[in-house]
Amino acid sequence: MPEPVGDPAHDPTPPAESGSAPPPDVDLGRRGFFRAFAGELIQAAATVAGTAQALQRASAEAASAILDPASAAGLLGVADNKSARVPDAPHGFRTPFREDDGVLYLIDQRLLPDALVEYPCRSAGEVAYAIREMVIRGAPAIGQAAAIGMALTAEKMRGSRPYARRATLRGSASALINSRPTAINLRWAVDRMMARYAEIGDLSEDGDAIADALRAEADAIVFEATTDHGRMAGFGLQVLPVPEDRPVHILTHCNTGPLAAGQFGTALGVVQAAHNADRPLHVWVDETRPYLQGARLTAWELAQAGVAHTLIPDVAAGHLMARGEVDVVLVGGDRVAANGDTANKIGTYTLAVLAARHGIPFYVVAPTSSVDLDTPDGTTIPIEERKAEEVLEVRGVRLAPAGTEVRNPAFDITPAELISGIVTEEGVVRAPFEAGLRDAVAGARARWGTGTPSLAGPPPDASPPPDASPPPAPGSPPVAPASGAD
Repeated sequence: MPEPVGDPAHDPTPPAESGSAPPPDVDLGRRGFFRAFAGELIQAAATVAGTAQALQRASAEAASAILDPASAAGLLGVADNKSARVPDAPHGFRTPFREDDGVLYLIDQRLLPDALVEYPCRSAGEVAYAIREMVIRGAPAIGQAAAIGMALTAEKMRGSRPYARRATLRGSASALINSRPTAINLRWAVDRMMARYAEIGDLSEDGDAIADALRAEADAIVFEATTDHGRMAGFGLQVLPVPEDRPVHILTHCNTGPLAAGQFGTALGVVQAAHNADRPLHVWVDETRPYLQGARLTAWELAQAGVAHTLIPDVAAGHLMARGEVDVVLVGGDRVAANGDTANKIGTYTLAVLAARHGIPFYVVAPTSSVDLDTPDGTTIPIEERKAEEVLEVRGVRLAPAGTEVRNPAFDITPAELISGIVTEEGVVRAPFEAGLRDAVAGARARWGTGTPSLAGPPPDASPPPDASPPPAPGSPPVAPASGAD
């Protein structure tokens, strides 16, 4: 059963876990996770204009603060724009995408940490390519990007014939799902978009109704994720150990921040919640070979946000655990099977085994959109095999002799028996996992009802996707923002 089930943003002191010191009172609303104005901006705008328009407007204004801080100083409460200091690089956590005038702009994560560059997508097919080529990655983020891509394609086909529209949308859905087969969020989001399309009628003549419906569904997916990930961060904060005389030492793997999730992050969302609650902490960052998401992305995000961290080789984790220098392991989850077995970035299973050996809590932090109740256990989760070059080379520099054979699985499976708990937006699920995961999924569905975001109250300090400087001309290559590279 998941525990607890309240909203941590409005119930800051849920029951502590038995046998552990109660964490200090936390008000997740007292400090913005990204920008102080973001949550209020979304809520106020949504009440008046509707969710879709609110997300578009808030996206544009929030991105100005991230990629063009001088012109956005007024939005952040700086009275005199001329006196605002333009940092050498943007600071704070940020989301990986924004949308402006029919174009989805993705932060090109292949180029981080050297440059902050946007990659434009104008259709679902272009989003599928960007997902496959790792322009954007992270299970929750690619699900949201895929939904927006489907909406962009539907928009372009408002005046198309029904059979052509159906063929294009079905083809787009297939391309997106197959771009990263392990992450269930991707299929979940695309299936949800196609279900909405089917509700209108896949051969309906009303292209306007289809485009409007898919746009509303995509915006709902993003809006719900913003709220859910904030709730999840709050629940995760409650499971962190509370050492009496030193910071809590957290070990994380791969990249699980806003770049990977779209809003708060999953495992790194918990870190973000702790940091903004003034909890003393230090993060051990696995480099995450071979694609180095930890070294390139997690270390960059933590540096931008001012979170104390140290980069380590993946193989150093066991050494640190043996020395008592790790209090808890937090990882994300690309797909959680019904029994709790979890597929995540390669190397996660190794950490789980080491954590079990040393008696260290090991938590998976994943939204219910990552839970696949139709997959009974991890043995049937497809494991993506990626390019040999990712192992043979680092940024074009060859590491191994020519002709070396390579196996490059992108994920591994951590058995449920090694997992202390799965943190979801409905609470912390513990073994036996299946009943609790089913309850969590049902709870999330019931909370959202038909899937349309509730406007009864704002998500806890939820921030929309960022916007940026003027978009490139159609057909032009991605350009770096005016504020410069990181």
